[in-house]
Amino acid sequence: MATKRKVNNLLALAVLSVIIEGPMHRYEIASKLRERGKDRDMAIKWGSLYTVVQNMEKAGFLEAVGSERDGARPERVIYRITDAGRAEMSDWTRELIASPEAEFPHFTAGLSVIGALPPDEVIELLGTRIAALEQIIAASDAELAALRAGALPRLFVIEAEYGVAMLEAEAAWARSWRDELVAGTFPDLEFWRRMHAEGIDPGAIVDMVERGTAPE
Repeated sequence: MATKRKVNNLLALAVLSVIIEGPMHRYEIASKLRERGKDRDMAIKWGSLYTVVQNMEKAGFLEAVGSERDGARPERVIYRITDAGRAEMSDWTRELIASPEAEFPHFTAGLSVIGALPPDEVIELLGTRIAALEQIIAASDAELAALRAGALPRLFVIEAEYGVAMLEAEAAWARSWRDELVAGTFPDLEFWRRMHAEGIDPGAIVDMVERGTAPE
């Protein structure tokens, strides 16, 4: 079971991951997060940064150690990580790595109601998705190759490797299912076609399935 955290926004973990390098103000934190592409690794809402940093200070994970002013700009508070913040970062990372948690990708949501579309249209849509995934994978592979060429340790791109692996797995599954549909070997294909050809009411289909009387 996931730990109930004092600040449970993943942006807080991202903040800890950069501020552990040394004291900095919020603008520096945001700059480093963008520079390192953290918004590709987790859902970051930049407008929440001010509130998240405030909450982290209240929780004892950060502490203000001074401020600075650059010309006419507002004064910027400088924060540093506390021992409690270091402990929180380590504990949270352990949980994220060791404990699987249910996630709800948009693709899964679409698949859960895929019967609303006729199979021939789904074949076309899967082809579009596969082509898009292939482009994303190619771009990600090129980016990884560039990072490796710059002698960046693998440790610091491991999340990108995982991301590519997940994309490749999704593309492989989508190709496999599309091939089944095209070849006509998907076991429910004819019933699926009839649903749309005959305009069978969805309520009637659910009733048939529940009674175990769905047509072959």
